[in-house]
Amino acid sequence: MVDIIKGGKTMNKVKVENLLINYKTLEYFKRFKEYGNQELSMLEDLENNFIENNSESPFYGIYMGNSLVARMSLYKIKKKYDHYFDPPQDYLALWKLEVLPNYQGKGYGKLMVDYAKSYNLPIKTSPRINSHRFWEKMGFQKAQYDLERDLGENPLIWLPEGVKEQETSTEEE
Repeated sequence: MVDIIKGGKTMNKVKVENLLINYKTLEYFKRFKEYGNQELSMLEDLENNFIENNSESPFYGIYMGNSLVARMSLYKIKKKYDHYFDPPQDYLALWKLEVLPNYQGKGYGKLMVDYAKSYNLPIKTSPRINSHRFWEKMGFQKAQYDLERDLGENPLIWLPEGVKEQETSTEEE
């Protein structure tokens, strides 16, 4: 649990929670109205996990009272699929971090990112438009672009101590 402090006053004790895969969480997700396809894909992810009766939820969030006010998807990617970090290792893919408009600017996004960092694994994210400044403040850096690996995305990465970015392969001419 973390105290959110605003104007020198402690506001609330909040914590990041693993979200249950159920219809109630699906209803909470419908309150987030982020841009188009990413929103639909997060609902789809939840519905697919729900249908498969997956007990390990990749979804995390922060509740204020009974309302979900921030959420993200956090997937652990196996070492054999690592094309970003040196030495190759398991890493986290952080997707679809979103804080409801009335709760933005109060530290909830930072709390979500800090939660992901607490695993002490490298993190890759594909930021939404106009969010690069936030990710830079969180210590993320632009990954060297690799056409085959990134397929039009511009991923950002966070490197815990002792981890470097992999050198991207260069095509022979």
